[in-house]
Amino acid sequence: MSAKRARLYDAFALLTVFIIVLLDQWTKHLVVEKLILEKVVPFPILGHNLVFYYTQNSGAAFSMLKGNALLALFISVAVGIVGYFYSRIWNTGTLIYKLVFGLIIGGALGNLLDRVIHGGYVVDFISFRIPEIGFNFAIFNMADASISIGVFLLFVLLLFGGRGGRMYGTTEEDTTTQQVIANQENDITQQVIANQEPTYTVNQKETS
Repeated sequence: MSAKRARLYDAFALLTVFIIVLLDQWTKHLVVEKLILEKVVPFPILGHNLVFYYTQNSGAAFSMLKGNALLALFISVAVGIVGYFYSRIWNTGTLIYKLVFGLIIGGALGNLLDRVIHGGYVVDFISFRIPEIGFNFAIFNMADASISIGVFLLFVLLLFGGRGGRMYGTTEEDTTTQQVIANQENDITQQVIANQEPTYTVNQKETS
């Protein structure tokens, strides 16, 4: 893989982050502007199973760790881990991994930006439920969905990495360096073999 293509993949990852943050903030803005807090609004297609339910979540994704004093530390550590892994594939990683990290980072930044704007809470508004059996899934937003999809895809890629591709790619510079090293090793090996070859001396006796 060329260095130019690797940088292009990084650009795609950054574009993914930008799109996720923009989509997340746009949908949250519409929710705050159009919906009433904690009022159920059925989704036009799936009716009572998928509804809009505007809430203000002071916890993490999917209302987890609500009110927990360790929430800030949890988020910081999570973002730091993701950032570290992405730094490992900067200019070398494959496209699929970079897009997956883009989903996770974009979702994390979307919720982080929301906390800054609203003074500590994020806007959640998507609620999936099955009233017939009393099932109510945690209320979430676009950023939560992006993080969850990214983590799921990352797990699948790591689990089946041998079949689906590698996290770390190689650039043309890396390939050239490896070829030069291989040639040098080959030359050294041939020289060693040549030095170890026995020398045979044929003694001829003079006959009278």
